[in-house]
Amino acid sequence: MTGEGEKCLDSKPVLIVGAGMAGLSCAVHLHRAGIAVKVFEASDGVGGRVRTDIVDGFRLDRGFQVYLDAYEETGKLLDLPALDLQAFEPGALVYRGGKLHRLMDVFRRPGSALESLKAPVGSFWDKARVGWMRARILSSSLSEIASRPDCTTESYLRDRGFSERMIDSFFRSFYGGIFLERELQTSARMFEFTFKMFGRGSATLPSKGMGEIPAQLASRLAAGTIQLNSPVANVSAHHITLNTGERIRGSRVVIATDGSSAKQLFSSITTPEPRWRSVTNLYFAAERSPINEAIICLNGSREGLVNNVCVLTDAAPEYAEDGRALVSVSVLGLPDELELVSEVKAELVAWFGAGAHAWQHLRTDRIRKALPEQPPSVMKDESFEHETGVYICGDRYTSASIEGAVISGKRVAKTLIGELNG
Repeated sequence: MTGEGEKCLDSKPVLIVGAGMAGLSCAVHLHRAGIAVKVFEASDGVGGRVRTDIVDGFRLDRGFQVYLDAYEETGKLLDLPALDLQAFEPGALVYRGGKLHRLMDVFRRPGSALESLKAPVGSFWDKARVGWMRARILSSSLSEIASRPDCTTESYLRDRGFSERMIDSFFRSFYGGIFLERELQTSARMFEFTFKMFGRGSATLPSKGMGEIPAQLASRLAAGTIQLNSPVANVSAHHITLNTGERIRGSRVVIATDGSSAKQLFSSITTPEPRWRSVTNLYFAAERSPINEAIICLNGSREGLVNNVCVLTDAAPEYAEDGRALVSVSVLGLPDELELVSEVKAELVAWFGAGAHAWQHLRTDRIRKALPEQPPSVMKDESFEHETGVYICGDRYTSASIEGAVISGKRVAKTLIGELNG
C-alpha cells in the first residue's frame, strides 16, 4: 500500500541517484537487460564531472579532460566512431630552462628518438628506465596491477632508479596533471594503470567535447528515464525522497553520486568519505595556435603557477566555431583569483612569446571536487558497496577515471540483473 505523499512507479524500477558516468553505466546495462530504471540528477545535465559548455562559440569542458581510447569497458559501452575521437601525440613538450623540449614515446614515434634523448629532461638512463618500466607494465594485466604491493608513486619511481631530475621535470608535471597533485603521493597502482592506458592507446577528445560521452549514454535510455534538477534528500532500502518532499518507491536504489554526497544520503556507507583534489582551469582564445600540434605542454621547471597547457583546437578543431585557437591552462589547487589571469598570462608569455598578452580570457573554472584522492591501496576488487536494497557505486571504488566509474556502475548492474531476473 502506498503511503501519503509517496509515488509508486508502476514497474517499480531501479532508482539511480546521480547521472554521472557510474550512474549512466549502471542505467544503460540495466536497460539493455530489460529492467526498468529511473535516474534522478540534481544538476541541469548529465555527466557529473564530465560536462561541456558552449561559451562564445567555444566548447569548454569543465576542466582539462581527455578520453583514453584504451579504456576497455568504456570502449565496449560507447559507439566510439560516433564520437569522432581526435588523438593527441604520444608525448609532451616540457618547458625547462626557458624553452620547450620534445619528449616523445619513442616506441610509437621512433623518428623523435634523438630529439627526445637530447632533451634536458632526465638522463639517458632515466629514458632507458622508462622503456624497461613500459615493458613491465604493458605485459601486466589490470588485475595483476591491482593486486601488487602498493606505495606512493614517488616511492615507486625512486625504487626504480629514476633520478630526482627526471621525477621533478617530467613525472611531477605530467602525472601531476592526471592526479592533480605534484607531490606524487597517489597510489603506484593508479600510476601503473594510467601508464598502461597511455601506453596501449591515445589520449583523445571527442570532436564536439567531452560532454558527448555521457550524452551518448543518456541517449540510449528511454525518453523520460532521466529526471534533471531533482536533488535527492535521503535514501532508504526501497525509497528515495526528493528535496521537494516527494517520496518514490522502487525495487532497488543505487547511489551513484560522488563519495561526499553519497555519505550524506546514506550514513551506513562504510567506505570513508573521500578527500578531494582541486584544480583551476583557465580558457583563452587566441587568433592562432602557439604550438600548431596536438600535444600537451608541461611545466618542467617547478616554478610558477601553470602545470600544463594544451591547445585543444590543435587536436579537435570543432572546439571552436570560428577557426580561432582554444588554449586550456591547468593550475593545481585553488589559488587566489584576484590576479590569477594576469599572473598566468605572464607565465604564458615566457613560454610562447609576447603574443600571449593578446589572448582573450574566456572562463576560469575552480573545481574543488575535481578528483578523489587515491592514496596507496586505493585500487581494490570491491567495485561497489551495498546494504539491503541499496547499492553504492562510483570511480572511488575502482580507479578515479571514466573507466573506473563505468566498471563500478556495470558491476552493480550485473548484480542487480542477477537478483531481479534470477
